[in-house]
Amino acid sequence: MSLDIVAEPAAGRLTLKLPPLILHPFADPSGPRKLVEGSRASMMLQGLLPSEGHSAAELDRILVDGRFAEIRMLFYVGRDLMRWIEQCVEVAERTEAWRSLCLQPQHFAYALIEHTPERVRSKLAGWGVTDYRSIFCRAIGLNAVFAEAPERELLAEEFLRNYYRYADHMFWAWRSVVDPAVAAQADFEFELYASGEYSRLLEREWN
Repeated sequence: MSLDIVAEPAAGRLTLKLPPLILHPFADPSGPRKLVEGSRASMMLQGLLPSEGHSAAELDRILVDGRFAEIRMLFYVGRDLMRWIEQCVEVAERTEAWRSLCLQPQHFAYALIEHTPERVRSKLAGWGVTDYRSIFCRAIGLNAVFAEAPERELLAEEFLRNYYRYADHMFWAWRSVVDPAVAAQADFEFELYASGEYSRLLEREWN
C-alpha cells in the first residue's frame, strides 16, 4: 500500500495517506468476563440490579477487578495506537511537502480522534464501538504515563476506581504540548483493520 500525498486542486489542500491502523484483540482470556462482572457489580451498587446475595464489599471488589481489566485492555489498545502514530510521524518526516509542518505524535492523535475518516467511523460502529473517542483518548493517556502495563499492586485503589478520569486528564496533558491547529491544515487518510483481517488481506495480495 502506497504512503503518499495527493493534491486536491479545488480546495488547494493536501491529503496525506497514512499507514493502516491495525488493532489486535485483547489477549487476557479472563478480561472480557471481568469487564462484564465489573459492569454488573457497578449497577448492583447503584441499585439498578438486584445484588444477588453479594455484600457491598464483595461487589466493590468485583468492581475494582473489572476496572483493572479495563485498564489493561485500554493499555494494549493504546500500544497499537501509539505504534501507528509513530509510523505516521515517520511517513510525514519522509515527505518533503509535510516536513516543514514538523508534525508531532499529538497531531496524529488529534486527527484520529477529532477528524476520524468516515470509513473508519463506520467500521468501528460495525464492531459495536460507539464511544471510540473516549476509548482512544484513555488508551493513549495510559500509554503516555506507563511504559508497560501496570501491575495491580502498583496502582492505588482510588486510581483503580476512577482511572477513566485520570486517563482523560493524562491524554489532554499529553496532547496540549502542541498546537492542534497544525493538524487541521490538511487531511489525513487511513484504513482500519483488525489484526486477523489485515493478515488475511496481506495473504491475498501475496498470492
